[in-house]
Amino acid sequence: MKMDRILPFAKILLEKPVKTGDIVVDGTVGNGHDTVFLANLIGETGRVYGFDIQEEAILNSSKRLDAEGLADRVYLHHIGHEKIGKIIPPEHQGKITGAIFNLGYLPGSDKTIVTKAETTISAVEQLLEIMAPEGMIVLVIYHGHEEGAFERDALLTYCRQIDQKTAHVLQYQFINQRNNPPFIVAIEKR
Repeated sequence: MKMDRILPFAKILLEKPVKTGDIVVDGTVGNGHDTVFLANLIGETGRVYGFDIQEEAILNSSKRLDAEGLADRVYLHHIGHEKIGKIIPPEHQGKITGAIFNLGYLPGSDKTIVTKAETTISAVEQLLEIMAPEGMIVLVIYHGHEEGAFERDALLTYCRQIDQKTAHVLQYQFINQRNNPPFIVAIEKR
């Protein structure tokens, strides 16, 4: 297949604005895969701020970061991503170049604990305020469950209403696949 699949395309999008020494956000650390990816992108002098409401996600991510020797550049927070604006210190606000959210539930965990539209929208709004110009927010939307479908609809409604003078918004998805495959909404701050 020549077209990029969803998760590799999310990484391609983030590789464009994020450079060594940058400040980035993983809004849903999950099992730490994106956190490790971001930590490698920003190098020794950058910082990753990671958020998750599940202690299991924080522990899994912490172990993965330790194993990769990347823990010193990542600040993990056992708190919802709607607190981004309060957690990221003022000296890093205005310098954030990338953020990723894998929405839905933690793979291999309790499927009743899911991301919610209102907290995700709040996090996106805060990031648009504190990101650097041309910073990128990548939302990977998993919508094959009831709450995921609700979150998808609310996010798409919200994103369509973002003023084009504030950000460019892209939707990337395969439209002929079964079983509600995930898709991307990418928001580039202007």
